[in-house]
Amino acid sequence: MSTVPQTLMTEEQYLVFERAAEIRHEFLRGEIFAMAGASEGHNLASLNLATVLNLELREKPCRVYSNDMRVLAPRSRSYMYPDIVVACPPIEFQDDKRDTLLNPQVVVEVLSPSTASYDRGQKFDLYLQSESLRQYVLVNQDEPRVMSYIRQSDGVAWLMIPLEGLDAVLEFPTLGVSVPLSEIYRNVEFPPPLTPEQLQAQLNALRS
Repeated sequence: MSTVPQTLMTEEQYLVFERAAEIRHEFLRGEIFAMAGASEGHNLASLNLATVLNLELREKPCRVYSNDMRVLAPRSRSYMYPDIVVACPPIEFQDDKRDTLLNPQVVVEVLSPSTASYDRGQKFDLYLQSESLRQYVLVNQDEPRVMSYIRQSDGVAWLMIPLEGLDAVLEFPTLGVSVPLSEIYRNVEFPPPLTPEQLQAQLNALRS
């Protein structure tokens, strides 16, 4: 997502604009933000996971949407585009266009350097406005590392499950699906590890 707001619109103006636009924009409390392009690693990880989920759920009524399905945060009337979203019956849309989902059950975001803090913070808060959400998953594109947040039975607490390494397995309890990280990162080429000098440079930058 671009970090620079483009303009102010009403919710109705945004939907008219977005449905005619050639690129995707998120709508956050009156501001629209153009969605940035994604790297090869981001695309592969997202497509790999969406493919596995789609295959695993093919005999179930749940549906897997990738990239272009908007999700509405009801209280703030904000609209986001998850990398992957899963919905189960009764699937609810905002209107007969069927391009804005109201009841996401699982949301997955693949982290990019420019959006990682947004995906971990403000965007998660917006998704939490959907009472239907049961799991939020953050997939790192630069190394085999995944963070899974699962809503607990009280509807308030969330269990955070960190996963690391290609042998780890990502569980989707409400879907009855398990996905090895090796499948998510199939054909993804990771950047080389940072040298001690590069690590020190990053630390120095953070301290400055």
